[in-house]
Amino acid sequence: MSRSIMQPLTLLEIDRELASRATEVDSIVATLLELDKHPGLTLVRRYPPAGVTEARWLPVRDALALMWEDFGRMRAILDSARAVRGNRAKLDDGQRAELTELLRGRPYAASRTPIPFAERSLTGPSEYVLFVGLADTLDRMRATFPMIAEFLDAVDKVNTRVMSGLAPLQDKLDKAGGATPALRAIGDGITDLLSRSATDPLALTTADIDARLAELGEAMRREAAVLAELGAIVANWPAAIAGGHKRLDALREVRERAAQAKAKVESTIVSGPLPVLADDIGLLRAQLDAIPANPRAAAALLDLGRRIDAAIATAASAENLAQGLLDRRGELRGRLAAYQAKAARLGVGEDRDLLASHQIAAGLLARTPCDLAAVTRAVADYQQLIAEKSGRRP
Repeated sequence: MSRSIMQPLTLLEIDRELASRATEVDSIVATLLELDKHPGLTLVRRYPPAGVTEARWLPVRDALALMWEDFGRMRAILDSARAVRGNRAKLDDGQRAELTELLRGRPYAASRTPIPFAERSLTGPSEYVLFVGLADTLDRMRATFPMIAEFLDAVDKVNTRVMSGLAPLQDKLDKAGGATPALRAIGDGITDLLSRSATDPLALTTADIDARLAELGEAMRREAAVLAELGAIVANWPAAIAGGHKRLDALREVRERAAQAKAKVESTIVSGPLPVLADDIGLLRAQLDAIPANPRAAAALLDLGRRIDAAIATAASAENLAQGLLDRRGELRGRLAAYQAKAARLGVGEDRDLLASHQIAAGLLARTPCDLAAVTRAVADYQQLIAEKSGRRP
């Protein structure tokens, strides 16, 4: 591309043009330096983009590199013009023509493209040379800047929304120390959202972000009781340790009662296998004593307390099962006596069939071990026979 030939500027026009271009360059460098520190640009430089963000970043990256190159060209042209202008009070025609070309023309060779050999003429050039000047370079920079700024602002907007939404959740999680599986799951969710906002923020819509933040927030609220327990443990460590020992004492007591009930059932009642409870109180107490008096150990103390509580619940269930069988025998004995009194009241108590039915039920109740299922059937038969003999409904 050949350089243009134009009417030389006057000295006053040259000085005005130099001052105007210098102001533009100063403004451009300030904007580019600010752009270089843009949070969106910092993010894509730190975390290589992926997915949707990568697809949009590639042309922006090239445009940003070209903008810096264009700035370098503008500054080089302006420096050349300043050198020609110097501090002279007057300029000759040649100097004014040169300055005019520098300020208004296209004096800078921006690129050189080799011409394929088959396309050359014998005396023609071997390459295409693209010349640019201050005006067209600035126009290109102005046209490119909005695309770059829009991309970086969009990246920063998503990342800021995610970071601001996760900050309070992360703070609560840090204080909790990830003490429970639910809290650890929340931590994994936070990490996943942070990773997505770092590598592919433009794939996240506002609705996506808000929905995920709401899910994590709700999960954290469900764990509020856990956090409160941890806070209480940290606030009064001696009381928490003492509470652990009380739990162990309660566990020992309920297991003793369960064992006694189990032994009595096995010696007096026909039943299926009853639960065999663990004998780990010594181990649990050793674990309790081994927990250091350190706020960071609150999670361990909370977990141990929950395991002890679960063991207490298991032992209580075993006790209730055994005691229920014992109580069932007493209940059947009481029902048989009540039905006997009813038969006497109805005037059929001495009936031979009823006496035989009562004897069968009483005999089954007196057996050791006692078959509760057989007793239940015998008592029901006795009740039914009373109804038949008295002419009344059972």
